[in-house]
Amino acid sequence: MLLPRREAAAAGNTSDAPFNPSMVRDLARNLASKSFEAPDEKLPGGLNDLTYDQYRSIRFRPERALWRSEKLPFQAQFFHRGFFYKNKVSIFEVVDGKVSEVRYSKDDFSFGEKVPAFTETDLGFAGFRIHAPINKPDYYDEVCVFLGASYFRAVAKDETYGLSARGLSIDTGEAKGEEFPYFKAFWLERPVPNATSLVIHALLDSKSCAASYRFTIRPGKTTVFDVEASLYPRADLDHAGLAPMTSMFFFGPNDRNEVDDFRPSVHDSDGIAIYNGKGESLWRPLSNPRDLQISTFQDVNPRGFGLMQREKNFFAYQDIESGFEKRPSLWVEPIGDWGEGAVTLIEIPTKEEIHDNIAAFWRPKAPLKAKSENNLTYRLHWGPDAPKPHALARFTRSGVGARGANSKLFVLDLIGDNLKGIDPNSVKGVVTAEKSEVTDIVTQPNPNTGGWRLSFQCAVKKEPIELRAHLAQDDKPLSEIWVYRWAP
Repeated sequence: MLLPRREAAAAGNTSDAPFNPSMVRDLARNLASKSFEAPDEKLPGGLNDLTYDQYRSIRFRPERALWRSEKLPFQAQFFHRGFFYKNKVSIFEVVDGKVSEVRYSKDDFSFGEKVPAFTETDLGFAGFRIHAPINKPDYYDEVCVFLGASYFRAVAKDETYGLSARGLSIDTGEAKGEEFPYFKAFWLERPVPNATSLVIHALLDSKSCAASYRFTIRPGKTTVFDVEASLYPRADLDHAGLAPMTSMFFFGPNDRNEVDDFRPSVHDSDGIAIYNGKGESLWRPLSNPRDLQISTFQDVNPRGFGLMQREKNFFAYQDIESGFEKRPSLWVEPIGDWGEGAVTLIEIPTKEEIHDNIAAFWRPKAPLKAKSENNLTYRLHWGPDAPKPHALARFTRSGVGARGANSKLFVLDLIGDNLKGIDPNSVKGVVTAEKSEVTDIVTQPNPNTGGWRLSFQCAVKKEPIELRAHLAQDDKPLSEIWVYRWAP
């Protein structure tokens, strides 16, 4: 059984059980007071050993989508269990303050010819996806997906899936190995006619922590999730990752080491942007390092951060099938004070684009103590760009190339309305390098982009170099701050 018997009844495992907004939070608090129970992964026969292609052939029948017959502005479809997705996830519908379980039915799915036959009738689900008329008023496109551990992802208008968010990360990047919390139950509030938002509640569990989440989802040109989370650690969490996200960076103009590929770039995200508590805007291009890299950006009460896909030109990728230029950016907007901590970026070496090798999250300075309650509110912006907090120019491309055996040329492109019509003689590039020498700093308009270009050379050795750069006029910043770690 997925939930303990008493908790299952409280969660609405019977029809027309009452529901209130604090119920899931109470469930999480109660769950954390008990020993952790591993999720139910029991599957019949061949379902336990499905291949990727077999699992892909199992499709939910769209005509059986939740809320389809009522012609409501949102619909829900469900994922079958199997392949990597063996956990049984309970899903409930909330209507007029009453909750009832969404029951599994084999008839809701079509199965490929190679999927082994089975007779079980109560398998439950692996997850779900939400559809809404985001691109056309008469067609329900997929807007977001909750599937696997505590992962979820979303798109905005005219976008395709790329990076993912997570409910919580624990010990990510630590030598002892990562713990993967998982969503074990969801409550979907039935939307009213003409609703523009959908509310979803979730119960998370893991060996070290239980938690509740309330998502208010608003699809559009930017799809926005309002997130209210309450975390209840079973043990001290020294390395908790809050508002975590994960992405893929294989190679780009700044990092093509040992790459033999017809495409100029392959990535779901090309950089991390940070708007820190001091009011500084930072841009850090991503890389595919030779060794694991962990970067921390210390801060107090951050104003926002996220993994961005700034390059939106098809010709930067030349990949007709993948459509990397249509992948969303994901921006975290903290609501309220988050105190001291650090935006943490983890870059993991990969030799294939099928792996998510980038992680980013907020790590609080103080551990989350066992038996404590930790409430967190934030907003997730999925879309073509992050909310713009200022008028400073932004870096759009970072190119790196050799200049002799012991030197690198860095070529940085920027765009911004504040650079248009500016006197070129008044613009200067400010570049610093830790433990290295910078020469040949050049700034010039780029007529091909309508922006500017900043280039410089840097002596390199056999150790990493931390670099910072920006454009300035009369000692006033014209651009955000470019920060980069060059590694041999």
